[in-house]
Amino acid sequence: MGSCGTWARQELLVLLSSVWLWVGSAQPTPPGPTHTPGPQLKFRLAGYPRKHNEGRVEVFYNDEWGTICDDDFTLANAHVLCRHLGFVAATGWAHSAKYGKGVGRIWLDNVNCAGGEKSIGDCKHRGWGNSDCSHEEDAGVICKDERIPGFKDSNVIETEQSHVEEVRLRSVVSGARRQLPVTEGIVEVRYKDGWAQICDEGWSSQNSRVVCGMMGFPAEKKVNRNFYKLATKSQPKQKRREDVGPKKRLFTERQQLNYRLHSVSCTGTEVHLSMCAFEFYRGNTSTACGAGMPAVVSCVPGPLFATGNGHKKKQRQQQQGQPRIRLKGGAKVGEGRVEVLKSSEWGTICDDRWNLLSASVVCRELGFGSAKEALTGARMGQGTGPIHINEVQCLGTEKSLWSCPFKNITQEDCKHTEDAAVRCNIPYMGYENLIRLAGGRTTFEGRVEVKRGSKWGTVCSDGWTTKEAMVACRQLGLGYSLHAVTETWYWDASNVTEMVLSGVKCAGHEMSLSHCQHHGTSLNCRNTGTRFAAGVICSETASDLLLHAPLVQETAYIEDRPLHMLYCAAEENCLSSSARQANWPYGHRRLLRFSSQIHNNGRADFRPKAGRHSWVWHECHRHYHSMDIFTHYDILTPNGTKVAEGHKASFCLEDTECEEDVAKRYECANFGEQGITVGCWDLYRHDIDCQWIDITDVKPGNYILQVVINPNFEVAESDFTNNAMKCNCKYDGHRIWVHSCHIGDALSEEANKRFEQYPGQLNNQIS
Repeated sequence: MGSCGTWARQELLVLLSSVWLWVGSAQPTPPGPTHTPGPQLKFRLAGYPRKHNEGRVEVFYNDEWGTICDDDFTLANAHVLCRHLGFVAATGWAHSAKYGKGVGRIWLDNVNCAGGEKSIGDCKHRGWGNSDCSHEEDAGVICKDERIPGFKDSNVIETEQSHVEEVRLRSVVSGARRQLPVTEGIVEVRYKDGWAQICDEGWSSQNSRVVCGMMGFPAEKKVNRNFYKLATKSQPKQKRREDVGPKKRLFTERQQLNYRLHSVSCTGTEVHLSMCAFEFYRGNTSTACGAGMPAVVSCVPGPLFATGNGHKKKQRQQQQGQPRIRLKGGAKVGEGRVEVLKSSEWGTICDDRWNLLSASVVCRELGFGSAKEALTGARMGQGTGPIHINEVQCLGTEKSLWSCPFKNITQEDCKHTEDAAVRCNIPYMGYENLIRLAGGRTTFEGRVEVKRGSKWGTVCSDGWTTKEAMVACRQLGLGYSLHAVTETWYWDASNVTEMVLSGVKCAGHEMSLSHCQHHGTSLNCRNTGTRFAAGVICSETASDLLLHAPLVQETAYIEDRPLHMLYCAAEENCLSSSARQANWPYGHRRLLRFSSQIHNNGRADFRPKAGRHSWVWHECHRHYHSMDIFTHYDILTPNGTKVAEGHKASFCLEDTECEEDVAKRYECANFGEQGITVGCWDLYRHDIDCQWIDITDVKPGNYILQVVINPNFEVAESDFTNNAMKCNCKYDGHRIWVHSCHIGDALSEEANKRFEQYPGQLNNQIS
């Protein structure tokens, strides 16, 4: 075993630096004349965590390995590189060093391929070694897992001998196989076309912690090894395993154990078993792991995935007090922009030095497993408010992010374009196997079909809104909902199933449609025909609108406006109902005016739900309405009773101003396209019609001013919790003081209670 172990250690060093796929040419060399334009190129995929057909692209040029910058990178570039690597095509590409930062030279920048080139050197680029990038911009590719026929590469290290990609927990207790998530079982690694075991000699709790993290669990617990004495080949197949309890019995397959790994040694901070030290068995493994047995792990599920009463009791104990960390803006459970609570205000984390160790601490603290990705560059959208901390440097063993070393932020250090985010490992629940799309033109759209028992069927579209569609897209693993479709007659109906579910009503955060309210086994739908089945169009990105709260506070004032100047506003329903009984055109209405600056901080443009063919022309104001209601303006008492309201149709959604280097796309003039570009904002000045609340009938007192964007969820967003803005205001019958304006979820629970219990201003001096 000594020489075998040494050999495996050498191989492991190769593994942990990168899984090399060295290639001498893009395709099998055809017979005939050839030419060699410059040095021979070699390519490999590197980085973690990843599969064998994806990774950071590294190129060997001029006797030195280097990377490729992601500037101007396209799928066409990825196609050329994947053919270099022996795959038939690319299915995607990755930017911002998704697979980790490389080292050495950055050989290529601004690569621009048409897609048909035989060599990356034939594509346009800035020249070998000419780059203005850092390794934070290293490009990666995801190749189709299909080899080019006849592809020859003597330098390829055989996949099954070089690394560990896929790991699973195999439950061996009867009944537990059907119950998800699987929290306890034998650790197995993918080997060739099957699964192999790991010898547990020297197995530690740190090893278990790494495996549990991969499986989506925050922690490990001790397991009873005696419970897992497996049958071996020498035991008679007819013999049944001994009972180990009144309700549990082991049903282990009588199979030849196939050990693959031994001497696994993790520190506990690794995000993947591949990153631990271990050794491979070679040759005949039938006598391997002499005194040991297959490694067994038991994991503690997080609050979202706890099933038993014991777990839930512990979960309630852990949830006492408000958490000081949260994820925002992610399409799936366990992913999002990281936000932390400091001084009663939520803020973001700057991505300087943000890595998998720190990201894993966040994930485990929130009840998930280790981190799959530590995302930089506001990949989950930009946050608002303060950026609380910078340069987080966790060791990976901390229980909370707040226990890690970090720097307090200063104003010049970071911008929200550098907000850190995470994607966490979560337990496999099998929800995606209970839903599918049918009839759509792409994999991202179609009629929603769900599995009820053993039967597939459609969903009634009565009450089907963006919230239900968001849950469906999340369950499908297709990101956000772009549209909730209630009539699906224009999609292929050749294989339509009957309706099996109705009355679906979701809050929007559920992991599965089955978690939403619904009619159960009884069906109650006005129209059960195919054309009225619920459908979705999903998208990997979504917009995210929010109001610039300080501007509301700075611009609020009262105007007494003569009725003869309000005919158009009355036509738009921008006045309170009592205005109908007014003595037109004499008298006035008292209006609370303020400016609204609405930003799109998401990752997709905000576009009206209705196409321009259905926009409504309003002759009085000489403009088109692209949405019936774009915002709600309300005056509330401290206990939430509405005393005045207004609404604003989207007179014109356009890019008034944009951040530096962002170009305007939408302009209303000449029946132009309407929308708000990512990184831009739409400004409604205080002096335009309907940019007010009619407070003529409001009595003096202390109130809450509330503005809600996209109140009916007509357009999908990555985060609806930041669509409301609230301010305290005091009205004395003549003047109004507006202060403490903030986005609805920007403060701690305690600060929100103080806000709602506000006793009122005694004077107009706001401290």
